[in-house]
Amino acid sequence: MKANPVLSLIAVAATGLWTGCETVPPGTDRGPHGTIPYHVAIEASEPDVKIHANGEYVGSAPMTLKIYGDKDGTFHDFGSYEYTVQAFPNKTNQYVQTRVFLTGKMFTPEDKIPPQIYFNMNQPPPAYPPGYYYYYPPPPYPYFYYHGYFGAPYYYGPRYYGRPPLHVTRENPRR
Repeated sequence: MKANPVLSLIAVAATGLWTGCETVPPGTDRGPHGTIPYHVAIEASEPDVKIHANGEYVGSAPMTLKIYGDKDGTFHDFGSYEYTVQAFPNKTNQYVQTRVFLTGKMFTPEDKIPPQIYFNMNQPPPAYPPGYYYYYPPPPYPYFYYHGYFGAPYYYGPRYYGRPPLHVTRENPRR
């Protein structure tokens, strides 16, 4: 039995497409899990502000923080939903500043790694953190005890029941 040259060519092309190639810029260091390092400049309005990344002390501002991310410039999922960078003030009447970035764990959005982060230590924090939605508190105990509480009220939204309207023209009269 003869081999079909067209099928052989298609098989070779498909194998080449499926295997792909890994493109990393030349001279780039490699990190864990196939990541590459990104250098982020961290500055603050006051010098010698303590910087924490994911709860660990990494230095005082101004500084350069090495963050391992994916090749497309986004944060890598190392088992956490978010990557947090905090600046703790060293004077009174200043506030703790926090920047939270999503890592893309479990199909959540992922953020790009910024080239620099600036902390204004005199800016008060928001009433609620970004991405936090305030819901009503649970009802008092007797209502909860007898009826149960299933979370915030669910919005059903407008619904349309029935057949969709027809576009009436001369060629398509409504019957």
